[in-house]
Amino acid sequence: MSEHIDYKVSIPVIAQVDVLVIGGGPAGIGAAIAAARAGATTAIVERYGFLGGNATAGLVGPFMTSYSDDGETQLVKGVFDELVVRMEKIGGAMHPENVAAGSSFSGFFIKGHDHVTPFDPEAVKLVAAEMMVESGVQMFLHSFFMDTIVEDGCVKGGIILNKSGPQAIHAKVTIDCSADGDVAYKAGSAMEVGRKSDGMTQPMTMFFRVAGVDDEKIERYVEEHPEEQHMLFHTLIEEKRKTGEWQVKKNHLGVYRTTQPGVYRVNTSRIQGLDGTNVADLTNAEIEGRKQVFELIAFFRKYFPGFENATLIDTAAQIGIRETRRLVGEYVLTADDIVTGRDFDDVIALYGYPIDIHSPNEVTTEFDAAYHTANIYQLPYRILVPAETDGLLLAGRCVSATHEALGAIRVMPCAFALGQAAGAGAALASRNGVQPRHVNTAQLQKLLHEQGVVLPRDLKTAN
Repeated sequence: MSEHIDYKVSIPVIAQVDVLVIGGGPAGIGAAIAAARAGATTAIVERYGFLGGNATAGLVGPFMTSYSDDGETQLVKGVFDELVVRMEKIGGAMHPENVAAGSSFSGFFIKGHDHVTPFDPEAVKLVAAEMMVESGVQMFLHSFFMDTIVEDGCVKGGIILNKSGPQAIHAKVTIDCSADGDVAYKAGSAMEVGRKSDGMTQPMTMFFRVAGVDDEKIERYVEEHPEEQHMLFHTLIEEKRKTGEWQVKKNHLGVYRTTQPGVYRVNTSRIQGLDGTNVADLTNAEIEGRKQVFELIAFFRKYFPGFENATLIDTAAQIGIRETRRLVGEYVLTADDIVTGRDFDDVIALYGYPIDIHSPNEVTTEFDAAYHTANIYQLPYRILVPAETDGLLLAGRCVSATHEALGAIRVMPCAFALGQAAGAGAALASRNGVQPRHVNTAQLQKLLHEQGVVLPRDLKTAN
């Protein structure tokens, strides 16, 4: 039986800003700081009492590569690199220029793992907040996004909920950095979900951290077992998968040494077939994810050299979600775009991460050989712009891309880059009194260059 109640309240308008950012993860951090530094009055809304999103609440790490596929050129700088450098100064990160593929910090992987960035999530919380304050961003923490304010097909801000009750924030431009495209969805923007064949999305993962790991013992094991250097313990996992002792639906291990001795992040649990925008599925995913954590720790202690005395530090505050809704934008980025390295006149970011798709329904995780991406590929401004809705930009993993293309651009350094582009674009739209879709992209590229973003012109200069 379905029942509804009418619940009407008078909602106070607590702020009127040029740019409103919904979501304080990597994309939101990049967006809010970029907008504020471009002269826009800016507010950011985040449901937790800290910023960082998957980097903090999700315990996801390290930051995947910010470099070209050949490891020669750092492609993501700007806000992202400033955050990393500042964290490094307080002992909370290692700059990616100092981290090589195949090391314990990169999980011993090679493909897509050259120049990753190990970091302490507590450092992200502090430094990101300091950068917001210094940039003049008004922060609304402990605040949930409830609904989009829409007038005549144009987004005019959002309604949030916190301890003070429901509140409204009016904005000239709103940036959806919710990861799930919540603002765009509520505004009626066209969205897609999952792969084209069946709508299934990449699985969820409960990240966790363990202490008491013998770093030197793992290094010795890798030296003595060169066949496992680039996929740690995979022979043992395959053997125990056949006997039924390894029950996680994943065929390899993801463990990453952190900035703290003996402490590793684990990216190995897998929950398939659930919807990251459905509260019942999220609840079940949290329970199943933590159940798998304890099963994995028991397995690690029993079989993995160096993990005999491993102890659980913590599980993430929330399940890690790779894919939910994606915008249908003015342009839909495809796998072919990033395989061929297609040039775009409205390029606003460069990236080099491979197409990394965790199977929605099988055991495998593959960097798909059929989609060998260009060494450096371009991301156009139009993937941030809804096909029809005005007053709105999106950044992060909810941008306009196919399921396959999203496999490459869903990771956190790229989210920072897309967020910074959205923030700068929103500031220009507000300043010039135009809709985001009508922003002069030459002006946007100039502004991004001034903010330290790497664009094709910088590569030509470097060469």
